[in-house]
Amino acid sequence: MIKKYPFYIKAPVILLGLVISVFMLSVLRDILVPLAFAALIAILLNPLSNRLERKLPKIVSIILSMLIAILVVMGLMYFLSSQIAHFFDNVEAMKQKFSELLQIIQQWLEKTFGISSKKQVQMLNDAANGSKAMIGQTLNGVLGILSVIFLIPVYTFLIMLYKTLILNFLYEVFSEENQKKVGEILSETKAAIQSYIVGLLIETSIVAVLNSAALLILGVQNAILIGVIGAILNLLPYIGGIIAIALPVLMATLTEDGFTTQLLIIGAYALIQFVDNNILVPRIVSSKVQINALISIVIVLLGAALWGVPGMFLSIPFIAVLKIIFDRIDGLKPWGKLLGDNIPTEHMGQLKRFRRRTPKPITDT
Repeated sequence: MIKKYPFYIKAPVILLGLVISVFMLSVLRDILVPLAFAALIAILLNPLSNRLERKLPKIVSIILSMLIAILVVMGLMYFLSSQIAHFFDNVEAMKQKFSELLQIIQQWLEKTFGISSKKQVQMLNDAANGSKAMIGQTLNGVLGILSVIFLIPVYTFLIMLYKTLILNFLYEVFSEENQKKVGEILSETKAAIQSYIVGLLIETSIVAVLNSAALLILGVQNAILIGVIGAILNLLPYIGGIIAIALPVLMATLTEDGFTTQLLIIGAYALIQFVDNNILVPRIVSSKVQINALISIVIVLLGAALWGVPGMFLSIPFIAVLKIIFDRIDGLKPWGKLLGDNIPTEHMGQLKRFRRRTPKPITDT
Protein backbone atom coordinates (compact mmCIF):
# COMPACT_ATOMS: atom_id res chain seq x y z
CA MET A 1 0.00 0.00 0.00
CA ILE A 2 1.37 3.43 -0.99
CA LYS A 3 1.78 5.75 1.96
CA LYS A 4 0.34 9.23 1.48
CA TYR A 5 2.25 12.08 3.07
CA PRO A 6 0.53 15.30 4.24
CA PHE A 7 0.86 18.49 2.23
CA TYR A 8 3.18 20.24 4.71
CA ILE A 9 5.72 17.44 4.14
CA LYS A 10 5.30 17.16 0.37
CA ALA A 11 5.46 20.93 -0.29
CA PRO A 12 9.02 21.51 1.07
CA VAL A 13 10.26 18.40 -0.76
CA ILE A 14 8.75 19.62 -4.04
CA LEU A 15 10.21 23.12 -3.54
CA LEU A 16 13.63 21.64 -2.78
CA GLY A 17 13.44 19.53 -5.94
CA LEU A 18 12.48 22.59 -7.99
CA VAL A 19 15.38 24.61 -6.57
CA ILE A 20 17.87 21.84 -7.34
CA SER A 21 16.42 21.40 -10.86
CA VAL A 22 16.62 25.14 -11.64
CA PHE A 23 20.18 25.26 -10.30
CA MET A 24 21.24 22.34 -12.48
CA LEU A 25 19.55 23.88 -15.53
CA SER A 26 21.42 27.14 -14.93
CA VAL A 27 24.80 25.45 -14.40
CA LEU A 28 24.44 23.21 -17.48
CA ARG A 29 23.10 26.00 -19.71
CA ASP A 30 25.86 25.81 -22.33
CA ILE A 31 25.21 22.09 -22.79
CA LEU A 32 21.43 21.95 -22.50
CA VAL A 33 20.49 24.94 -24.71
CA PRO A 34 21.98 23.54 -27.97
CA LEU A 35 20.78 20.06 -26.98
CA ALA A 36 17.21 21.34 -26.53
CA PHE A 37 17.22 23.14 -29.89
CA ALA A 38 18.70 20.05 -31.53
CA ALA A 39 15.93 17.88 -30.07
CA LEU A 40 13.25 20.22 -31.46
CA ILE A 41 14.90 20.29 -34.89
CA ALA A 42 15.28 16.50 -34.89
CA ILE A 43 11.58 16.06 -34.11
CA LEU A 44 10.69 18.54 -36.87
CA LEU A 45 12.91 16.82 -39.47
CA ASN A 46 11.90 13.30 -38.46
CA PRO A 47 8.96 12.96 -40.96
CA LEU A 48 11.17 14.12 -43.86
CA SER A 49 13.96 11.77 -42.82
CA ASN A 50 11.52 8.85 -42.58
CA ARG A 51 10.26 9.48 -46.12
CA LEU A 52 13.79 9.65 -47.51
CA GLU A 53 14.74 6.52 -45.58
CA ARG A 54 12.28 4.47 -47.64
CA LYS A 55 14.59 4.80 -50.67
CA LEU A 56 17.95 5.77 -49.13
CA PRO A 57 20.17 4.53 -46.28
CA LYS A 58 19.45 6.00 -42.88
CA ILE A 59 22.59 8.12 -42.60
CA VAL A 60 22.14 9.55 -46.12
CA SER A 61 18.49 10.41 -45.45
CA ILE A 62 19.43 12.20 -42.21
CA ILE A 63 22.16 14.20 -43.94
CA LEU A 64 19.87 15.15 -46.83
CA SER A 65 17.07 16.30 -44.51
CA MET A 66 19.57 18.40 -42.52
CA LEU A 67 20.99 19.91 -45.73
CA ILE A 68 17.50 20.93 -46.84
CA ALA A 69 16.92 22.63 -43.49
CA ILE A 70 20.31 24.40 -43.68
CA LEU A 71 19.55 25.66 -47.21
CA VAL A 72 16.22 27.10 -46.03
CA VAL A 73 17.92 28.88 -43.11
CA MET A 74 20.69 30.20 -45.37
CA GLY A 75 18.12 31.51 -47.84
CA LEU A 76 16.35 33.39 -45.03
CA MET A 77 19.67 34.81 -43.79
CA TYR A 78 20.59 35.93 -47.33
CA PHE A 79 17.23 37.68 -47.67
CA LEU A 80 17.67 39.48 -44.34
CA SER A 81 21.26 40.47 -45.14
CA SER A 82 20.17 42.00 -48.47
CA GLN A 83 17.52 44.02 -46.64
CA ILE A 84 20.02 45.11 -43.97
CA ALA A 85 22.28 46.45 -46.74
CA HIS A 86 19.49 48.86 -47.79
CA PHE A 87 19.10 49.97 -44.18
CA PHE A 88 22.40 51.89 -44.32
CA ASP A 89 21.42 53.90 -47.40
CA ASN A 90 19.79 56.66 -45.33
CA VAL A 91 21.77 56.26 -42.13
CA GLU A 92 23.17 59.84 -42.26
CA ALA A 93 19.70 61.38 -42.47
CA MET A 94 18.56 59.20 -39.55
CA LYS A 95 21.58 60.33 -37.51
CA GLN A 96 20.69 63.98 -38.10
CA LYS A 97 17.06 63.37 -37.16
CA PHE A 98 18.14 61.48 -34.06
CA SER A 99 20.39 64.34 -32.94
CA GLU A 100 17.50 66.77 -33.38
CA LEU A 101 15.20 64.56 -31.30
CA LEU A 102 17.92 64.23 -28.67
CA GLN A 103 18.19 68.01 -28.38
CA ILE A 104 14.41 68.30 -27.99
CA ILE A 105 14.45 65.65 -25.25
CA GLN A 106 17.35 67.42 -23.47
CA GLN A 107 15.52 70.74 -23.54
CA TRP A 108 12.35 69.09 -22.23
CA LEU A 109 14.23 67.42 -19.36
CA GLU A 110 15.93 70.69 -18.47
CA LYS A 111 12.64 72.63 -18.39
CA THR A 112 10.57 69.94 -16.68
CA PHE A 113 13.02 68.44 -14.15
CA GLY A 114 15.71 71.11 -14.02
CA ILE A 115 18.50 68.75 -15.18
CA SER A 116 21.11 70.74 -17.08
CA SER A 117 22.58 69.54 -20.39
CA LYS A 118 26.00 69.01 -18.78
CA LYS A 119 24.42 66.88 -16.06
CA GLN A 120 22.59 64.80 -18.67
CA VAL A 121 25.83 64.25 -20.62
CA GLN A 122 27.58 63.24 -17.40
CA MET A 123 24.81 60.76 -16.60
CA LEU A 124 25.12 59.25 -20.08
CA ASN A 125 28.91 58.96 -19.70
CA ASP A 126 28.50 57.24 -16.32
CA ALA A 127 26.03 54.80 -17.86
CA ALA A 128 28.45 54.12 -20.73
CA ASN A 129 31.33 53.48 -18.30
CA GLY A 130 29.16 51.18 -16.25
CA SER A 131 28.25 49.15 -19.33
CA LYS A 132 31.84 48.28 -20.27
CA ALA A 133 31.55 45.01 -18.40
CA MET A 134 28.46 44.19 -20.44
CA ILE A 135 30.48 44.52 -23.66
CA GLY A 136 32.72 41.69 -22.54
CA GLN A 137 29.65 39.62 -21.71
CA THR A 138 28.25 40.38 -25.17
CA LEU A 139 31.46 39.19 -26.84
CA ASN A 140 31.34 36.03 -24.75
CA GLY A 141 27.73 35.62 -25.85
CA VAL A 142 28.75 35.93 -29.51
CA LEU A 143 31.38 33.24 -29.02
CA GLY A 144 28.74 31.12 -27.30
CA ILE A 145 26.38 31.58 -30.26
CA LEU A 146 29.10 30.49 -32.68
CA SER A 147 29.77 27.37 -30.63
CA VAL A 148 26.03 26.63 -30.52
CA ILE A 149 25.81 26.96 -34.31
CA PHE A 150 28.41 24.22 -34.68
CA LEU A 151 27.02 22.06 -31.87
CA ILE A 152 23.35 22.04 -32.93
CA PRO A 153 23.91 20.23 -36.29
CA VAL A 154 26.10 17.63 -34.57
CA TYR A 155 23.54 17.06 -31.81
CA THR A 156 20.69 16.93 -34.35
CA PHE A 157 22.45 14.32 -36.47
CA LEU A 158 23.27 12.13 -33.45
CA ILE A 159 19.75 12.37 -32.00
CA MET A 160 18.23 11.34 -35.33
CA LEU A 161 20.81 8.56 -35.74
CA TYR A 162 20.26 7.11 -32.25
CA LYS A 163 16.51 7.76 -32.20
CA THR A 164 15.61 4.09 -31.84
CA LEU A 165 18.14 3.58 -29.05
CA ILE A 166 16.78 6.56 -27.09
CA LEU A 167 13.17 5.46 -27.52
CA ASN A 168 13.95 1.89 -26.43
CA PHE A 169 15.69 3.23 -23.33
CA LEU A 170 12.64 5.32 -22.40
CA TYR A 171 10.42 2.25 -22.78
CA GLU A 172 12.66 -0.15 -20.88
CA VAL A 173 13.41 2.16 -17.97
CA PHE A 174 9.76 1.93 -16.89
CA SER A 175 7.81 -1.13 -15.85
CA GLU A 176 5.51 -2.96 -18.25
CA GLU A 177 2.45 -1.46 -16.56
CA ASN A 178 3.59 2.08 -17.38
CA GLN A 179 4.95 1.42 -20.88
CA LYS A 180 1.57 2.17 -22.45
CA LYS A 181 1.50 5.60 -20.79
CA VAL A 182 5.10 6.21 -21.88
CA GLY A 183 4.17 5.40 -25.48
CA GLU A 184 1.18 7.76 -25.33
CA ILE A 185 3.32 10.55 -23.84
CA LEU A 186 6.04 10.12 -26.49
CA SER A 187 3.61 10.03 -29.41
CA GLU A 188 1.62 13.02 -28.15
CA THR A 189 4.82 14.96 -27.43
CA LYS A 190 6.12 14.36 -30.96
CA ALA A 191 2.78 15.31 -32.54
CA ALA A 192 2.38 18.40 -30.36
CA ILE A 193 5.89 19.72 -31.03
CA GLN A 194 5.66 19.06 -34.78
CA SER A 195 2.25 20.72 -34.98
CA TYR A 196 3.43 23.65 -32.87
CA ILE A 197 6.64 24.35 -34.81
CA VAL A 198 5.18 23.87 -38.33
CA GLY A 199 2.15 25.98 -37.46
CA LEU A 200 4.39 28.63 -35.93
CA LEU A 201 6.52 28.83 -39.09
CA ILE A 202 3.42 29.26 -41.28
CA GLU A 203 1.97 31.86 -38.91
CA THR A 204 5.28 33.77 -38.83
CA SER A 205 5.42 33.86 -42.65
CA ILE A 206 1.87 35.23 -42.89
CA VAL A 207 2.51 37.85 -40.18
CA ALA A 208 5.74 38.90 -41.95
CA VAL A 209 3.82 39.46 -45.20
CA LEU A 210 1.07 41.42 -43.40
CA ASN A 211 3.58 43.56 -41.48
CA SER A 212 5.64 44.32 -44.58
CA ALA A 213 2.56 45.14 -46.68
CA ALA A 214 1.20 47.51 -44.02
CA LEU A 215 4.53 49.31 -43.65
CA LEU A 216 4.99 49.58 -47.43
CA ILE A 217 1.52 51.11 -47.79
CA LEU A 218 2.34 53.63 -45.03
CA GLY A 219 5.64 54.48 -46.70
CA VAL A 220 7.92 53.42 -43.83
CA GLN A 221 11.57 53.01 -44.84
CA ASN A 222 13.06 49.49 -44.66
CA ALA A 223 9.50 48.16 -44.44
CA ILE A 224 10.30 44.58 -45.43
CA LEU A 225 13.21 44.24 -42.99
CA ILE A 226 11.23 45.69 -40.07
CA GLY A 227 8.17 43.61 -40.98
CA VAL A 228 10.14 40.36 -41.01
CA ILE A 229 11.94 41.22 -37.76
CA GLY A 230 8.57 42.02 -36.19
CA ALA A 231 7.19 38.64 -37.26
CA ILE A 232 10.22 36.87 -35.75
CA LEU A 233 9.82 38.83 -32.51
CA ASN A 234 6.16 37.79 -32.52
CA LEU A 235 7.36 34.26 -31.74
CA LEU A 236 7.91 35.51 -28.18
CA PRO A 237 4.41 35.45 -26.67
CA TYR A 238 3.01 38.87 -25.67
CA ILE A 239 6.47 40.42 -25.08
CA GLY A 240 7.74 40.23 -28.66
CA GLY A 241 4.60 41.92 -30.02
CA ILE A 242 5.31 45.07 -28.00
CA ILE A 243 8.89 45.28 -29.30
CA ALA A 244 7.68 44.58 -32.85
CA ILE A 245 5.41 47.66 -32.72
CA ALA A 246 8.16 49.85 -31.23
CA LEU A 247 10.58 49.24 -34.14
CA PRO A 248 8.50 50.74 -37.01
CA VAL A 249 7.30 53.56 -34.74
CA LEU A 250 10.93 54.45 -34.00
CA MET A 251 11.84 54.23 -37.69
CA ALA A 252 8.95 56.53 -38.65
CA THR A 253 9.97 58.98 -35.93
CA LEU A 254 13.54 59.13 -37.27
CA THR A 255 12.59 59.49 -40.93
CA GLU A 256 9.35 61.51 -41.02
CA ASP A 257 7.84 64.62 -39.42
CA GLY A 258 4.71 64.61 -37.33
CA PHE A 259 2.99 61.68 -35.62
CA THR A 260 0.35 60.62 -38.15
CA THR A 261 2.40 57.73 -39.52
CA GLN A 262 3.18 56.46 -36.02
CA LEU A 263 -0.51 56.37 -35.10
CA LEU A 264 -1.35 54.57 -38.34
CA ILE A 265 1.42 52.02 -37.65
CA ILE A 266 0.02 51.33 -34.18
CA GLY A 267 -3.47 50.92 -35.65
CA ALA A 268 -2.27 48.60 -38.43
CA TYR A 269 -0.22 46.45 -36.06
CA ALA A 270 -3.14 46.26 -33.61
CA LEU A 271 -5.35 44.96 -36.44
CA ILE A 272 -2.67 42.44 -37.48
CA GLN A 273 -2.31 41.27 -33.87
CA PHE A 274 -6.10 40.84 -33.65
CA VAL A 275 -6.14 38.74 -36.82
CA ASP A 276 -3.13 36.75 -35.60
CA ASN A 277 -4.52 35.99 -32.14
CA ASN A 278 -8.09 35.24 -33.20
CA ILE A 279 -7.70 33.65 -36.64
CA LEU A 280 -4.15 32.53 -37.43
CA VAL A 281 -3.12 31.03 -34.09
CA PRO A 282 -6.32 29.01 -33.44
CA ARG A 283 -6.57 27.70 -37.02
CA ILE A 284 -2.97 27.37 -38.19
CA VAL A 285 -0.82 26.73 -35.12
CA SER A 286 -3.50 24.39 -33.72
CA SER A 287 -1.23 22.78 -31.16
CA LYS A 288 -2.75 19.85 -29.32
CA VAL A 289 -1.57 21.41 -26.07
CA GLN A 290 -3.09 24.79 -25.21
CA ILE A 291 -1.33 26.80 -22.48
CA ASN A 292 -3.22 29.65 -20.81
CA ALA A 293 -2.02 33.24 -21.13
CA LEU A 294 -0.93 33.64 -17.49
CA ILE A 295 1.33 30.58 -17.56
CA SER A 296 2.67 31.58 -21.00
CA ILE A 297 3.80 35.01 -19.78
CA VAL A 298 5.29 33.65 -16.55
CA ILE A 299 7.13 30.78 -18.25
CA VAL A 300 8.56 33.09 -20.95
CA LEU A 301 9.90 35.46 -18.28
CA LEU A 302 11.31 32.53 -16.29
CA GLY A 303 12.94 31.14 -19.44
CA ALA A 304 14.52 34.54 -20.11
CA ALA A 305 15.83 34.74 -16.54
CA LEU A 306 17.25 31.21 -16.72
CA TRP A 307 18.62 30.88 -20.28
CA GLY A 308 18.23 34.37 -21.79
CA VAL A 309 16.74 34.78 -25.27
CA PRO A 310 17.05 31.04 -26.12
CA GLY A 311 15.08 30.29 -22.96
CA MET A 312 12.24 32.52 -24.16
CA PHE A 313 11.91 30.49 -27.38
CA LEU A 314 12.26 27.12 -25.63
CA SER A 315 9.89 27.87 -22.75
CA ILE A 316 6.58 27.23 -24.55
CA PRO A 317 7.55 23.82 -26.08
CA PHE A 318 9.02 22.85 -22.69
CA ILE A 319 5.85 23.68 -20.77
CA ALA A 320 3.77 21.93 -23.46
CA VAL A 321 5.74 18.71 -22.90
CA LEU A 322 5.27 19.08 -19.14
CA LYS A 323 1.51 19.43 -19.61
CA ILE A 324 1.38 16.23 -21.67
CA ILE A 325 3.23 14.39 -18.89
CA PHE A 326 1.05 15.89 -16.14
CA ASP A 327 -2.16 14.93 -17.96
CA ARG A 328 -1.03 11.27 -18.10
CA ILE A 329 -0.06 10.87 -14.43
CA ASP A 330 -2.93 10.67 -11.94
CA GLY A 331 -1.19 12.54 -9.14
CA LEU A 332 -0.16 15.41 -11.45
CA LYS A 333 -3.42 15.91 -13.36
CA PRO A 334 -4.39 19.03 -11.31
CA TRP A 335 -1.12 20.66 -12.41
CA GLY A 336 -1.93 19.82 -16.03
CA LYS A 337 -5.33 21.49 -15.66
CA LEU A 338 -3.64 24.54 -14.13
CA LEU A 339 -1.39 24.90 -17.17
CA GLY A 340 -4.25 24.50 -19.66
CA ASP A 341 -6.73 27.12 -20.90
CA ASN A 342 -9.95 25.21 -20.17
CA ILE A 343 -11.73 27.34 -17.58
CA PRO A 344 -14.24 25.33 -15.47
CA THR A 345 -17.77 26.69 -15.32
CA GLU A 346 -18.13 26.03 -11.58
CA HIS A 347 -15.87 26.24 -8.58
CA MET A 348 -15.26 22.75 -7.18
CA GLY A 349 -15.65 23.90 -3.56
CA GLN A 350 -18.98 25.58 -4.29
CA LEU A 351 -20.16 22.50 -6.18
CA LYS A 352 -19.29 20.22 -3.27
CA ARG A 353 -21.02 22.50 -0.73
CA PHE A 354 -24.09 22.58 -2.96
CA ARG A 355 -24.15 18.80 -3.15
CA ARG A 356 -23.83 18.49 0.64
CA ARG A 357 -26.73 20.93 1.19
CA THR A 358 -29.00 19.23 -1.33
CA PRO A 359 -31.33 16.83 0.56
CA LYS A 360 -31.36 13.25 -0.53
CA PRO A 361 -34.53 12.09 -2.26
CA ILE A 362 -36.94 10.13 -0.06
CA THR A 363 -37.52 6.63 -1.30
CA ASP A 364 -40.33 4.33 -0.30
CA THR A 365 -39.28 1.26 1.60
